[in-house]
Amino acid sequence: MNVKVTAGGAPALSSEIGTASPNRGPRAVRKAAFAATLSTSLEWYDFYIYATAAALVFNKTFFATDSEVVAAMNSFATVALGFVARPIGGIVAGHFGDKYGRKPILVLSILLMGLSTTLVGLVPNTSIVWLAPAMLVCLRLLQGLAVGGQWGGAVLIVTEYAPPNRRGFFGSFAQLGIPIGMVLGNGIFLAMTWALSPDAFMSWGWRVPFWCSLLMLVVGFAIHRYLEETPEFQEAEAKLATAPARRRSPILDVIRHNGGTLLLAGGTYLVGIAMFYITMTGSVQVATTTLGMTRSDVLLWILLAALVMIPIVPTTAYLSDRFGRKLIYGIGIAGMGIWAVPMWTLIGSATPENPARLGIAVVVSCAIMSIQTGPQAALFAELFPPETRYSGASLGYQSAAILGGMSPMAMVALVNGQAENVWRVGLMIVVLAVVALICLLGLVRRDAKRRSEAQVNLV
Repeated sequence: MNVKVTAGGAPALSSEIGTASPNRGPRAVRKAAFAATLSTSLEWYDFYIYATAAALVFNKTFFATDSEVVAAMNSFATVALGFVARPIGGIVAGHFGDKYGRKPILVLSILLMGLSTTLVGLVPNTSIVWLAPAMLVCLRLLQGLAVGGQWGGAVLIVTEYAPPNRRGFFGSFAQLGIPIGMVLGNGIFLAMTWALSPDAFMSWGWRVPFWCSLLMLVVGFAIHRYLEETPEFQEAEAKLATAPARRRSPILDVIRHNGGTLLLAGGTYLVGIAMFYITMTGSVQVATTTLGMTRSDVLLWILLAALVMIPIVPTTAYLSDRFGRKLIYGIGIAGMGIWAVPMWTLIGSATPENPARLGIAVVVSCAIMSIQTGPQAALFAELFPPETRYSGASLGYQSAAILGGMSPMAMVALVNGQAENVWRVGLMIVVLAVVALICLLGLVRRDAKRRSEAQVNLV
């Protein structure tokens, strides 16, 4: 890792990861990859089961009204609140993660997620109309803060241990938590649907998936006990400790020096996060409410779609090590834009007698999303220098999350309870894909300019 002097006289570290980091060996890299996969799997399981419950349960219990559309909007509004909190969690965790280390902030995020999710399963059925919704709002905000801090920590734990030429592949282990979390969440909801009567499921069965998140506490303590701080952070810490003026606010520093990169990174992910939540939770609401399909049929197809993602994520990440992050990432963005309208045309034509059309739509959608998901961890980590990497990667990723949280609500409004309106959702995805490709082109140009300036400086 090279050190250069900025215009202001303060030392700045190169954004290249791992070029001079001490070699911790293959065993340490595997341990970091396992920790990242396990923590993100359970973290996304927790965050995702709330959205599933909002689509299947909360709109018919805590937020029930005479209008199914209004009930769905209110239920998904609490889902969106978690996304509003994610950038805040990213800012707070990024600040302390860049100052005090990746591991302690990752552990705290895991513990916060485990506790808040478990408490969702304990929200009472009460005659006080406002009490249960208020509790859900507070707990969803805590979930958002937790996942906002966790993603950056998990990504950096593994990418800052990984060899430079395999950073994309190992970084994908943190991304694998997304489909694995979905498989776990859908699997347990599906099991509850099969095992219980509809009344029992709506009464208490939906709570079981939330109680299972107590396992997060065990994972947090295990990571605290057995995983060391990343060598990349230790090296950056040592260099900054001897700098003339140690940075006091990493988040302000990354906004000041890498603000454009931050905005462009978030812009590239707008379509991915909207596509993900519209596919994995929005389609559940449309299929069960508007199209009249059964919960079990819909959840089974979502489960299969998530399983499809698991082999594709590391494969596309490996390809990014060989052919470039931005190329593979851009193919994923373009693919989502191309598939969006056909996908929602298929969903609109699905029926309880022919659910396979829904299945094809969500399975292909998840396969295409995986192309972007695979290289994303390494791409975002490489955009920022080590001393502000937690702040930069987290805020860049989480800034797009607000739109992701709003997308199921936008879907409900666009469909408005009419199956013939679902094509409008596809059109919205197309627009977001165009925006994401423009932002990716901006990152490519900034990277080319940086490399050109570096060559001039060497001469």
